[in-house]
Amino acid sequence: MAWENQTFNSGFILLGIFNHSPTHTFLFFLVLAIFSVAFMGNSAMVLLIYLDTQLHTPMYFLLSQLSLMDFMLICTTVPKMAFNYLSGSKFISMAGCATQIFFYVSLLGSECFLLAVMAYDRYIAICHPLRYTNFMRPQICGLMAAFSWILGSTDGIINVVATFSFSYCGSREIAHFFCEFPSLLILSCSDTSIFEKVLFICCIVMIVFPVAIIIASYAQVILAVIHMGSGEGRHKAFTTCSSHLMVVGMYYGAGLFMYIRPTSDRSPVQDKMVSVFYTILIPMLNPLIYSLRNKEVNRAFKKMLGKGKSGERVTS
Repeated sequence: MAWENQTFNSGFILLGIFNHSPTHTFLFFLVLAIFSVAFMGNSAMVLLIYLDTQLHTPMYFLLSQLSLMDFMLICTTVPKMAFNYLSGSKFISMAGCATQIFFYVSLLGSECFLLAVMAYDRYIAICHPLRYTNFMRPQICGLMAAFSWILGSTDGIINVVATFSFSYCGSREIAHFFCEFPSLLILSCSDTSIFEKVLFICCIVMIVFPVAIIIASYAQVILAVIHMGSGEGRHKAFTTCSSHLMVVGMYYGAGLFMYIRPTSDRSPVQDKMVSVFYTILIPMLNPLIYSLRNKEVNRAFKKMLGKGKSGERVTS
């Protein structure tokens, strides 16, 4: 790797997103509150689906994988940002920077493919209900989830290796609150234009291909729902699908804005705002969207609370 000794030894400086003005201090604690909600919401969703046997279905298994990815994503960026802000240190080691890049790229890529798998699951459930148990057997469902993780991790490895193959001989200050590789490439004194073109193609594959699967799946779902005779069945199908489409719209919208643009057109302020949206806000909104609009999840949650209260009465 073509690294300058100074950069190799000292790592990078994260300029962060907040200063210590009263307004920014308030925003920092607001972010911590959002992080806490996302942390508890996603961990509760994973635990709830694991403990409640009635939620041991392909749809909820995939939902637990989404919550696990969101849980890991917020833990990749926010704790380091909070530590740097509270301690006054802006330093991140090269290993720490590489770790952040690997995890956030891997998790974002994995979610891209997982959302497509979730759309396919809804397509089979609504358009081919009699063959659902055959097409979405536990082995097949687990295999599709595993491939989502593997493809995302492969993308993460490629990005880490490519990013750290360039030389960084100038400023070590990253205009971001975590190590995002587009912000890092700006600091490189090497020609990164070829990598940016390859990155653009990868983004097309990672985003457009899953989006095509989602659009094709939901086009069939909408047609099937329109022709449903049961009003209750139509309402249930629309509720389930609208939750997923809401998440898809937020996630892919942010992803397209963030990674399809060339590095030369990037604004540090825009990048930070969009990054806050897809690394902090979306992981908080996902469990809220799925839990508030899902009767089964609400039932399981109330059941768990009921057991907890009854346990407290017995012990008292």
